[in-house]
Amino acid sequence: MQYGTTPELAEFRSEVRNFIAEYAPSIPPRAGVRSAENESEHRALQEWTARLYGAGYAGSDWPAEYGGRDDRSPDHSIIVGEELARAQVPGAQSGSVLASHALIHFGTDEQRRRHLPEIRAGRELWCQLFSEPGAGSDLASLRTKAVRSGDAYIVSGQKVWTTDGHWARYGYLLARTDAEAPKHKGISAFILDMSAPGVSVRPLRELTGTSDFNEVFFDGVEVAADAIIGAPGQGWAIANATLAHERTNVGGIVVKLRLAVEALVELASRVQINGRPAIESDRVRDRIGQFSAEIEALSALTYANLTRWLRGRERMHDAAMGKLMFSEINVELARFAVELGGEAGVLVEGDPNAIDGGRWQDEWLYARAYTIAGGSSEIMRNLIAERGLGLPRR
Repeated sequence: MQYGTTPELAEFRSEVRNFIAEYAPSIPPRAGVRSAENESEHRALQEWTARLYGAGYAGSDWPAEYGGRDDRSPDHSIIVGEELARAQVPGAQSGSVLASHALIHFGTDEQRRRHLPEIRAGRELWCQLFSEPGAGSDLASLRTKAVRSGDAYIVSGQKVWTTDGHWARYGYLLARTDAEAPKHKGISAFILDMSAPGVSVRPLRELTGTSDFNEVFFDGVEVAADAIIGAPGQGWAIANATLAHERTNVGGIVVKLRLAVEALVELASRVQINGRPAIESDRVRDRIGQFSAEIEALSALTYANLTRWLRGRERMHDAAMGKLMFSEINVELARFAVELGGEAGVLVEGDPNAIDGGRWQDEWLYARAYTIAGGSSEIMRNLIAERGLGLPRR
């Protein structure tokens, strides 16, 4: 299944594919959502972000006065996501995308005038300051506090798993402003200057050997009262509304998995089992066929969910089903590739004996993160059971 088969959308897909081929940054593809590894990559991503926005491939649903386009629909955004995944190049950084939608739909005119042009130009990178050590899948349990003091809020607490936190100029922050309110209602959203006194960013060394995530600590950080997004206590609603804009990117996950199966077939043709190419083994062919069938089932599910979302009929468990299915297929596919590679399959990037430059080892290590980030597989199963099947809470 491929999204957008009308002549107009097919022409648009070709246009996007040509644009990517001409302008995409020469950054090595890596598994998952990754940060720039050095200043050179950071600058390249800034320039690429500006090009994506300038061409209308990012931010097309923004107000026209800030560069949005009336001739673009969610269908176009879905195709852009698919083509970026096919070319294995990044899109606009997710923290900036989420923050921009929070500002567009809930921010003040002054906040929009100040930040939206800078985001489009690639000069402002934002990070998402949501998750905490004790509030990941249950985000509403967050404990970072923002206490009103005159014309400012004083922020204290900690965030974790903050992608791009060490590069970001601003953070899209959720903090508790009313300790007495029910946990979903006492949260507010803020614009946080990442260079403000009292903000400490500590990169986390991950299994992959890189530092894409960060811990962020707030020690009495003063945030101006006019840096609040929306009204006090509206943060939970703002966060959920902005996260919904990630829906148009889900088509890319199907493309990613299809590319992985193609690479898996090629790998099985090169490595040997008992002196013969692995692809000649019935067990190997059966497993690859199973992956292909599961991916096509995920494709059907993904685009059915997208169709319901575009028509305003999304079910509460739709996103959970797609996320669970993708993350579990992804981790098993990467595991199988590492096993096929044998001893060389676990060697890291830079080792001359590593299979495919260490690609599968990187995929395998990062794949486990997908089963946790955005809600663990266990949480997703509970959501599907309770909200989709109507089963009682245990």
